[in-house]
Amino acid sequence: MKTFISSLLGGLVALILFLVLVPIVIGLGIGIMAATSGGGNKAPTDAIVLEIDLRDDFADQPASSGPAVLFQTTSFIDILGKLDAAIDDDRVKGVYIRASEMGIGSSRAEELREAFLKLRAADKFIVAHSQGMMGAGPSTLRAISAADEIYLQPGSDIMVNGISLETLFFKDLFDNLSVKAEIEQFYEYKNSPNVYKETDYTEPHREAMTALASDMWRISLEDIAADRGFGSVSDLKNLLESGPLSPDEAVAGNIFDGLKWPEDAAEDVLEQAGESAEFLPIAQYHPALAKPTAPLIAVIGGEGAIITGTGDQGLFSDESVMASDPIAEAILKAGRDKNVEALVFRVDSPGGSPTASDQIWRAIERVQDEEGKPVVVSMGSVAASGGYYVSAGADAILANRTTITGSIGVYGGKLAIADGLRRIGINPSAITVGGEFASAFNTETFTEAQRAELWESLKRTYDRFLEIVSDGRGLDTARVHEIAKGRVWSGEAAKQIGLVNETGGYIDAIAKAKELAGIEAGTKVRVKLYPTPENPFQAFSELFGASAESAEAAATLNQVLGDERFQTLLKESLALQKGGTQMSTPEIREN
Repeated sequence: MKTFISSLLGGLVALILFLVLVPIVIGLGIGIMAATSGGGNKAPTDAIVLEIDLRDDFADQPASSGPAVLFQTTSFIDILGKLDAAIDDDRVKGVYIRASEMGIGSSRAEELREAFLKLRAADKFIVAHSQGMMGAGPSTLRAISAADEIYLQPGSDIMVNGISLETLFFKDLFDNLSVKAEIEQFYEYKNSPNVYKETDYTEPHREAMTALASDMWRISLEDIAADRGFGSVSDLKNLLESGPLSPDEAVAGNIFDGLKWPEDAAEDVLEQAGESAEFLPIAQYHPALAKPTAPLIAVIGGEGAIITGTGDQGLFSDESVMASDPIAEAILKAGRDKNVEALVFRVDSPGGSPTASDQIWRAIERVQDEEGKPVVVSMGSVAASGGYYVSAGADAILANRTTITGSIGVYGGKLAIADGLRRIGINPSAITVGGEFASAFNTETFTEAQRAELWESLKRTYDRFLEIVSDGRGLDTARVHEIAKGRVWSGEAAKQIGLVNETGGYIDAIAKAKELAGIEAGTKVRVKLYPTPENPFQAFSELFGASAESAEAAATLNQVLGDERFQTLLKESLALQKGGTQMSTPEIREN
């Protein structure tokens, strides 16, 4: 009876999904066909003002498979590409930005700022409106500081008072639960395990995080001060660090140009754009395409934790992962395409599996060796640990000045929970054959022999990482070890020590790929995404792979463990319990 009821409920859920989603998918298909045939809603053609709402969440890259294809919004690199295309579009008169109240990340702010500066240089106006800033770091202001005019809603305070990088340490909790973090790390700056093993920052951990935060704060202040016409960076620094500013203080201090309600600002923007001007959301802006004969640049997207396999995430997952099979396949497919002249690999990842990272690195090497095509890496907000590993062999690496990168290191081990289980009446006991290491990843602490074998295994992985970086960056192995040891760097610092070739964003990486492929700088190129996104009908068929029970469980779990900090702890703990060696950098929350 229980099975019958479960099947009935599962069928009912599927039927509801079918009845709700089929019209949506059909509508999408009709919309696509209408757009292709020239029908549908006609976009304004004489005077366009592009609208960007930074309060929305954007994935760095568009989804390429699964249900996310049905529901995804415009990706961040889509926005960058469209803003770049708008430079030469006579229809686009300007851009109207709704600023975020919370942080959007320093690296994203940097790429948006560069895009807006280029638009202004092409005589397009940029106007931004803010309804207040809630103390989430300088990225909220830095993203819009290059605008011609910035307005604040009356009554809205702003808090742009520095950068705080927060870490949660769990050792005291583990001690209370009689859980021991049995983790080895290479080396002292590889601070991911510290959240399990320490109660506070170690000196190397504090040193690296302080340097990173200082770089991000300084670079942000330099940009904002230049954009807003401050006489010196210290003047801006003193103003912002004084604490929350009232609207009048923000205007008097030249952070904003005036106070306006959003509707009034929007009306003034349209008047500035000229008669018959209309707003057009950036997602609905479709600039003219390059000619079919234009040179082709492949863009491979790699976002999220690096894992082995296909990366199937299931019905309710909205988490991006860089799965080694499809990413390596996409790199090889793009490299073997005779029409593709260069590859841009967009990496936005804190790392993960060394095995998966190696597979992706090897695919890049094959494209270079077998096809003779240049590969350029564009680093997003973070490209650290495994995210740096997959990048190291590229012909050129470009990072934003505030990209988090490096973290050349490795760690591995487990959480020994046997004593904690005994406290609640559960006694783990094991019978093991096949050598002492066969029981290494059970619930007990390591024996000395097991710890020694784990250390040797991790050391081999670390040494290979050093060799990959040494060969790819043209640095002596001893020098790589000196700047590695698991330490993270800002993109600016990484350039200074040779881990990054140039500072620049996604658009700069495409320009670099053109240069390395021998394409003239002024030539308009075609850009093709790999993996090639599924059409909505393919994605729709994947929606019905989950039972009613799994759907309910997934939804409940998502609600209980929705906090991103606990999700990070859970993912890392599961990876350790599987005995997995990890090349990942801890989540760095920019507040």
